[in-house]
Amino acid sequence: MSVSYELARCAVCGEATARELASPDDVRAEVEALWAFHSARLRPGTPPSQLMDRVAFSQHAPLRLVRCGECGLVYRNPVERATELDAAYSDSSPTTERMHVLHDTQRASYAAQARRLTEVFGRRGSGLEVGSYVGAFLAAARERGWQFAGVDVNACANAFTRSLGFQVHDSTLEDLPDDHPVDVVAIWNCLDQLPDPVATLRAARRRLNSGGMVAVRIPNGACYAAMRPLLDTALAPMARQWLAQNNLLGFPYRYGFTASSLERVLARLGFRMEHIVGDVLVPIGDEWTRRWARVEERVVKRVGTVAARVPMGERVLAPWIEGYARLA
Repeated sequence: MSVSYELARCAVCGEATARELASPDDVRAEVEALWAFHSARLRPGTPPSQLMDRVAFSQHAPLRLVRCGECGLVYRNPVERATELDAAYSDSSPTTERMHVLHDTQRASYAAQARRLTEVFGRRGSGLEVGSYVGAFLAAARERGWQFAGVDVNACANAFTRSLGFQVHDSTLEDLPDDHPVDVVAIWNCLDQLPDPVATLRAARRRLNSGGMVAVRIPNGACYAAMRPLLDTALAPMARQWLAQNNLLGFPYRYGFTASSLERVLARLGFRMEHIVGDVLVPIGDEWTRRWARVEERVVKRVGTVAARVPMGERVLAPWIEGYARLA
């Protein structure tokens, strides 16, 4: 199927001036390196369905990556048209077995997020998760005493999540009626993949009670921008390991917010950042991963979690960032 593209400006500040981070040849090399990395770590006979979110992603690899010269946002330019994303996410149909594996694998990490959300917000309440997918966070939030519902465009994943006893809306946040305000809108691992993340944040604001909070988890564009040049140096094995273990190699995302660009766009919408923390990717090792590779992932991410929490500048050591902002 052919994909149509268009030229882009920065989604945060509208600036057109940007510096190239990865050329088409660079991106192809990264994708090949990602396949080699995971091929060495997966067991022989791993079915294609188990490659999703390791070497195969909902979005194609970018043609080219740039970084905004004004606010630092990393983004695709050219970028796929919005209609391409609708098809990519609404038509994706993982097997029930794969969704069960993802739900179980992600529960521990989402339990940590539910704990942090409770601590930062100050109490339990009602919430809406954008991109609820297989319901791992909905389960973790329920265990913490929250009343969360989900909203997702993937009917297949929504049917699976409903089978676990959760309420999920087949919709985008922008199209969902806003007659039931909530205390928190959570956008985990999703804002970076949307056609218009600012419009989604604006829609989140409309659905919040007074004093409400938006919580987001995003791939850190500053980390990718810092590590990408190292792929062409003697430090390439270290950089490749760090990027691959955290799903940044090949950058399968539409946007790579940084701590400052995220705070900038939220402030413009009337939010005040209350807490920001660096983190690593949720675990992806499972029964199809070689035993030594599961140990390797645990060690890398355990050490990485400590490094990611160092509050330095744009948190360039943190492959992922969580931000918690309250309506001012």
